[in-house]
Amino acid sequence: MIHVDMDAFFAAVEQRDHPELRGQPVIVGGDPAGRGVVATCSYEARHFGIHSAMTAARARSLCPQAVFVRPRMDAYREASRQVMGILRCYTPLVEPLSLDEAFLDVTAATTDGVLAVQIAREIRARIERETGLTASAGVSYNKLLAKLASDWRKPNGLFVVPPEHGLAFLAPLPVGKLHGVGPATVKKLSAMGIHSVLDLRNASREVLIAQFGKAGLWFYEVARGIDRRPVQTSRPRKSVGYERTFPQNLEDPKVMLSTLRQMAGQVSARLQTLGLAGRTVSIKARFPDFETVTRAHTDAQAIWRTEAIIACLPGLLAKAVPAGLPVHASVRLLGVTVSGLVNVEAVSPEAGQMNLLEESVDLR
Repeated sequence: MIHVDMDAFFAAVEQRDHPELRGQPVIVGGDPAGRGVVATCSYEARHFGIHSAMTAARARSLCPQAVFVRPRMDAYREASRQVMGILRCYTPLVEPLSLDEAFLDVTAATTDGVLAVQIAREIRARIERETGLTASAGVSYNKLLAKLASDWRKPNGLFVVPPEHGLAFLAPLPVGKLHGVGPATVKKLSAMGIHSVLDLRNASREVLIAQFGKAGLWFYEVARGIDRRPVQTSRPRKSVGYERTFPQNLEDPKVMLSTLRQMAGQVSARLQTLGLAGRTVSIKARFPDFETVTRAHTDAQAIWRTEAIIACLPGLLAKAVPAGLPVHASVRLLGVTVSGLVNVEAVSPEAGQMNLLEESVDLR
């Protein structure tokens, strides 16, 4: 398996197309004078502590000299098309995860003695030569390790985790690095005294399943370097969403609504990155007693813009968290999802063109 991940993709395209931006702290995203957020930023900007999903205003305060650029999705999609075309020259088994990353199964390409690392090295060289952009790559025997490896020597790096080194590579990593282990799970594992992958490996399968259900079996296996997921060349997406479990329950409805609005920006950016729109907006609320409710609104027209999602939120929140009910006086989790997805090409021109002018974040 090879995982190819473009380096600071949106910002790198801007620096490629505008030479005066090279070497500068470039931030792609919304207006720092408004409610915009950072979609992505160049590595020069990351040195100042700027990262995806940060508010543009906060990014400006950390780096006053940063150059803010509005996203150009058409340019990013074209660069992505070039990159994915290069990847498919080596194997038909390519699974794009977004515009700027993909898994490749190169098993067949290595049967004649060619090493996977040689293929990864050639892919990276071709991407740079043909697109003017750099990519990092990870090579290993499954998706889990290939993706971890691609992040190991970023930017513009290549790292290999051979089978005999898989367990040793995983052992010291924080559990949060594992696929499927989010912040809420990290907190629960920490309470169990499990902080590293080695700690997780030392936990029994029975304990993990008792605590996490089916996910516990997944945690048990990935801690041992087992990942059976194949590369899927086509995988229809049913929804795009974002949710968050809070360290402390939220009690103020205004804070709940503000939090949902931030999530709407994140969901909108992800939809636009994937070239998708949807007709149903739903929110999820989980209460202190772990009761979970969802409320949904379906629109006649496809939705992708932040403001269109936000317009649905007050009514949905009022239905999900009714006023005056003590058990629902606070929430421990909130989420926003858009479903009923269609490709943007299928959206009528009257619905308007997709853009990232107001708010955008990169959720990768």
